[in-house]
Amino acid sequence: MHPLDEAIAMQPVAPGMFAASTHPGYANAVGPFGGITAAQLLNAALLHEERLGEPVSQTVHFAAPIADGAFRIEARPVRTNRSTQHWLINAIQDDKLVAMATAVFAIRRPTWSGTDAKFPDAPAPESVAAMNWDKRPEFTHRYDLRYSDDSLPKTFTEPERENGASQLWVRDVPERPLDFPALASICDVFFPRVMIRRQRWSPIGTVTLTSYFHADSQTLGRVGSRHLLGVARAQAYRDGFFDQSAEVWSPEGELLATSHQMVYFKD
Repeated sequence: MHPLDEAIAMQPVAPGMFAASTHPGYANAVGPFGGITAAQLLNAALLHEERLGEPVSQTVHFAAPIADGAFRIEARPVRTNRSTQHWLINAIQDDKLVAMATAVFAIRRPTWSGTDAKFPDAPAPESVAAMNWDKRPEFTHRYDLRYSDDSLPKTFTEPERENGASQLWVRDVPERPLDFPALASICDVFFPRVMIRRQRWSPIGTVTLTSYFHADSQTLGRVGSRHLLGVARAQAYRDGFFDQSAEVWSPEGELLATSHQMVYFKD
């Protein structure tokens, strides 16, 4: 089984309640990688017997670090309309809330479509070297990360940059066909903007992450296991917090997802 499928696997223990666990392959500096937590919470709704349609958006609040081991996920559709469904999803460990999410699912209908965002210029992923740090969080080994610019710190002694923007190609390791849990996780795979901007290591923690899914499952299926192009930037860093927005594109230039998060950091 693919490590991602192992990580998001869960067993129903009661209506709307699932037994889940952290996965050592997605460990971060403190607790699990936030993207895998987002994928687990989303998967609870995907597996729910009352689920309507496919994910349109998800907002995750990371209330506390999740300790290694078991926890439970409670997923509840709080409002179901003809074509939309609203969810509350909680992660509970030792009878305490450690993460919570809201999500919107919908039955997508064919309409006029357009994209204002522009697909960025980027070299082919095969021409970009994979990230190769000696010491890096374990979860990064679950992804093929290929930064196509010079934004990634190499020695953490480089001069501060003018901004925290970066661009990279990314896909799961081992290769895995793209689906919504994988896309939810990839929306959080971007390195913290404060590290890109300052070119130095900083303790950080995501407080809240919102992801918007612009593609349906058929579109994700066409991507398969190929690289996705991601771009990320920040708007402001102030008083121990910064925001971070990102876009995730298919190789053909279809915008698959956008995300925005608020991150805590120490100086």
